[in-house]
Amino acid sequence: MLRVSSQTTATEIDLQAIAGREDSAARGISFGPELMRFAEALARRDADALAKSRQALLQAAGGAVLVDAAGVAANFQRMVRIADATGIPVDDMRSELGRAVREELGLARFASAQHSLR
Repeated sequence: MLRVSSQTTATEIDLQAIAGREDSAARGISFGPELMRFAEALARRDADALAKSRQALLQAAGGAVLVDAAGVAANFQRMVRIADATGIPVDDMRSELGRAVREELGLARFASAQHSLR
């Protein structure tokens, strides 16, 4: 989705930001490194990192951006849980775009990749 939305808005991004590269997160996304650290702390459920990243995002971007980021994260968690609970299928994992993105990000390196189509 990030790749398509960036193409739609003619914004240059680097998908390696999704893999945790701060230099990539800074490209084309306002407050990208701060947003990335906030999202990673949420995903890891690391309370200490979350407190630090929340404060850093607040200082860098302001309260409105922090609230929006938290809202987006909460909504994403809600949608994923609903999809999982109701058995909604994931996008076609065999598509060329999906394969290319997984390869570009090196997602096969994660242990959970063994449960994904290749």
